[in-house]
Amino acid sequence: MKYLNFYTTFLSGLFFTSCVPAQEDFKADFTIAFGSCNNQFMENHLWTAIKENNPNVFIWGGDVIYSDTFEQKVLEENYHKQLQNKAYENFSGSVEILGTWDDHDYGDNDAGAEYPLKDVSQKLFLDFLKTGKDDPIRLQKGIYDSKIYKVNGHEIKIILLDTRYFRTSLTRATGKKKRYTPNVYGEGTILGETQWSWLKDELEKSKANFNIIMSSIQVLSSEHGFETWGNMPHEVDKLMQLISDSKAKNVILLSGDRHIAEISSKKNGALSYPIIDFTSSGMTHSYSAHKGEPNQYRISKVVADKNFGLLKFDFSENQVLMEIKWRK
Repeated sequence: MKYLNFYTTFLSGLFFTSCVPAQEDFKADFTIAFGSCNNQFMENHLWTAIKENNPNVFIWGGDVIYSDTFEQKVLEENYHKQLQNKAYENFSGSVEILGTWDDHDYGDNDAGAEYPLKDVSQKLFLDFLKTGKDDPIRLQKGIYDSKIYKVNGHEIKIILLDTRYFRTSLTRATGKKKRYTPNVYGEGTILGETQWSWLKDELEKSKANFNIIMSSIQVLSSEHGFETWGNMPHEVDKLMQLISDSKAKNVILLSGDRHIAEISSKKNGALSYPIIDFTSSGMTHSYSAHKGEPNQYRISKVVADKNFGLLKFDFSENQVLMEIKWRK
């Protein structure tokens, strides 16, 4: 197995350097690993490599299992199978796990608010994450959540979005080249009113040095015709405006879903730094037949092999090293 470092971003300027060699001497005060798209019936070869990078926390970016079903028993059995996986059991026993869901663990391909088992699915997903029985998240609708990590007088805030429970209908595209086309501007929601209000509060009150937002689907890349925030462009604009208005420091977006890894960047209003959308997807199976697709915001190459993402934070320099690691 071969793993390659790929990209670094510094948030103290801000400037970028791409396709850099591995930076073995980078001083990491805190490390986040993340990944998505894990089929419980396929072998995941990445757990050992992720652990070797000594992450402080691993974030599931969605599709922790593949269980497209309308039967509770099937959902339960598939989560049980993943929990019984020895490699994952060893990994999760030594690394803190956070996460959100996407469609295949939520319950059905591309499903949103209409999915009839979403409350059952929520309980099973939280059980999978070993969320405390008295945790307030078990009483709310949806699995959005946040957690603050304090390191030597500094803070990292991880915000986990739920892009399934409240998401309204998408617009099917005509023809065969794309699955979806953007909704009429202003029609539909990804997060729902309650979650939007919560997110606003989370960002406005944040004192963290870095604010990491995990979205299961891509935010910036919107031209491929599959699921993306870009199917509701007014929601993308709303998120960008919220980030800008909140004055939250160093907001970085993470995403999954696409079975590829790539990094996208977009200037956002009066912010001194662009918004990064770091996508890592395809832990057990990737889009190996990928031949290219448009993304006006892409600033990296596309990695179509099985992969995971790393973010290494250096508080003294106010910078983060982002790495795509993949298995040839």
